Amino acid sequence: MLDKLEKFFMPLAEKIGRNKYLIAIRDGFLLSMPLLIVGSFFLLIANFPIPGWTEFWARFFGDNWASYFSKPTDATFSIMAVLAVIGIGYSFAEQMKVDRLFGAAISLVSWFLIMPYEIMFNDEVVSGIPLGWVGSRGIFVGIICAFAAVHIYSWVDKKGWVIKMPDGVPPTVEKSFAALIPAGVSLSVFFVINIVFAMTPFENAFNFVFVILQTPLLKLGNTLPAMVIAYIFLHFFWFFGVNGGSVVGAVFNPILQTLSAENLAALQAGQAMPNIICQQFQDLFATFGGAGSTLSLLIAMLLFCHSKRVKELGKLALVPGIFGINEPIIFGLPILLNPLMLVPFMLVPTINIIISYFCMSIGLVPLCTGVAIPWTMPVIVSGFLATGWQGSVLQALLLVLGVFIYMPFIKMMDKQYLADENKAVESVEEDDISLDDLSFDDL
Repeated sequence: MLDKLEKFFMPLAEKIGRNKYLIAIRDGFLLSMPLLIVGSFFLLIANFPIPGWTEFWARFFGDNWASYFSKPTDATFSIMAVLAVIGIGYSFAEQMKVDRLFGAAISLVSWFLIMPYEIMFNDEVVSGIPLGWVGSRGIFVGIICAFAAVHIYSWVDKKGWVIKMPDGVPPTVEKSFAALIPAGVSLSVFFVINIVFAMTPFENAFNFVFVILQTPLLKLGNTLPAMVIAYIFLHFFWFFGVNGGSVVGAVFNPILQTLSAENLAALQAGQAMPNIICQQFQDLFATFGGAGSTLSLLIAMLLFCHSKRVKELGKLALVPGIFGINEPIIFGLPILLNPLMLVPFMLVPTINIIISYFCMSIGLVPLCTGVAIPWTMPVIVSGFLATGWQGSVLQALLLVLGVFIYMPFIKMMDKQYLADENKAVESVEEDDISLDDLSFDDL
């Protein structure tokens, strides 16, 4: 079975390894990966899922102690798209053979040029940079801007439409003047784009993308097919760098929360709970470790992979992953725009939903009570709190099943990364100069 998958997917993996756009995305997100991992630990400390955790530390450091730990998280997660745009612009400029620093700078400025500078404060619209757009919600637009801006910059540069300085001018000054016309053309294009969107009902490009993505979700109900479709959309959006939870959640979460409230009311009244699907069903049985149920992927990385890149990332991301924080895996492996990982990334949560639904519908596992459980609560423990020991067993089985679904795909990625690492080692060895190779006969 694995051989058949490799025959089908390995040529795809090789094409991915040579595609300049996917290389730029992969390398660009490496800029944010270590910062996201550090931010994940601060996020975990501020939201550790132990009853009384917040109150205990408040005795020593005051009621606002968690806000101090939220600051490093805001400085990483909340500006994630800024880091991504800089990294992708820099990497893509290298692929396009133009100045990398100017590629990063023009990408960032072009992206900010089409961004709305309006935020709500005390029910009033005031000037400011919206954190929502510089975080994960703005990554998709940022990727498009980085590619478009560098493409325009490269096209003008290769046409020779640059200011040439006389001999003797310092290289830094020469590069700065050479970038003037390409940067001006690129910014002018995005200036026009901003005006065009301002004349539409969407008002800006960010709203356009977000509204268009939400449109297919507006008619979803609360049935099993509806939830499966919603989660397919959710993970499809994540694959393209859009925060699927924000897009789908804006439409689907109010429905789930209403269903949870009905279950809780029935529990308090001593009646049978009416809804299998609810907020807790989604949070605790659809995915483990974040979107894509990537805790299963992390376990597969640690058990079956040999490349240093995959193993070290797995070790660093394991603790955040146990508590439902998986941005280091989404952007560090990456899963984003990686066709090789799209199938398991969408398949594992879908299987989790279907199996959990039928286990609850036939009475093998009790229904979720609707009692709110912290989103950082680890798997197994969360299942016990929501439905009893049966829920813990179901979570454990689904977690293991997910490991075996992810295994062949991550092993193919691992093989590709291992080959890259071996080539890098061979290249270094060839470049090394040894005194043993020197001979006085050559003098």
